[in-house]
Amino acid sequence: MKPQPHTSRRVRLAVLLAALVCAAGASTAFTTALQERDDRPAAARAEASGAGASAHTRPYVRTQLFFGTGRHHGEPPITEEQFMDFLDEYVTPRFPDGLTLQEGYGQWRDKTGSINGERSYELILLYPAEKAKAHDDDIEYLRDRYTEMYDLESVGRVDEHVRADF
Repeated sequence: MKPQPHTSRRVRLAVLLAALVCAAGASTAFTTALQERDDRPAAARAEASGAGASAHTRPYVRTQLFFGTGRHHGEPPITEEQFMDFLDEYVTPRFPDGLTLQEGYGQWRDKTGSINGERSYELILLYPAEKAKAHDDDIEYLRDRYTEMYDLESVGRVDEHVRADF
C-alpha cells in the first residue's frame, strides 16, 4: 500500500522537527559546557561578550570590604569614632574619588568555631577597571592595617566587574 501524500509530508515534517530539536539541544549543551569551563563570574563573562553594555557606562570594579567591630580578649568593640578615624587616615587618601560606607550587622564563625555577631561596616569602592591592579595593593593594605590595629582575624573582600558612570 502506497503512503498517502499528506502522511508522507507529516513524517518528513516530524523528522525535520526532531532534527531541529536535537540540533538546538546539542547547541545548548555545548554552550552550557563552555560556560561551565569558564570559571569567571557571570558579570565578567557578560562584560567580555559585551552583553548588557550601555553606551553611557564603562567597565569598573566594585570592591566591597566588610569591617567588623568586635574584638577579642575582652577588648571593647571598635567605636564609630575609631572607625571614622581609620576611614579618614587610611581609606580616603587611597580612594579620594569617592566611596560608600554602610553600617550594618555581621555574623561569622571565628577560627575557634564560635559564632560571633557584631556591628559592622560595609565599604564600597568603585574604580575604573584599568586601575584594578594599582588599587589591589591599596585594598590589601587597608585589610592588613585594620586587622593589625585591632588584632582581628580578617576583613572580608568581594570584587565584581560592573559597568558604571558618574
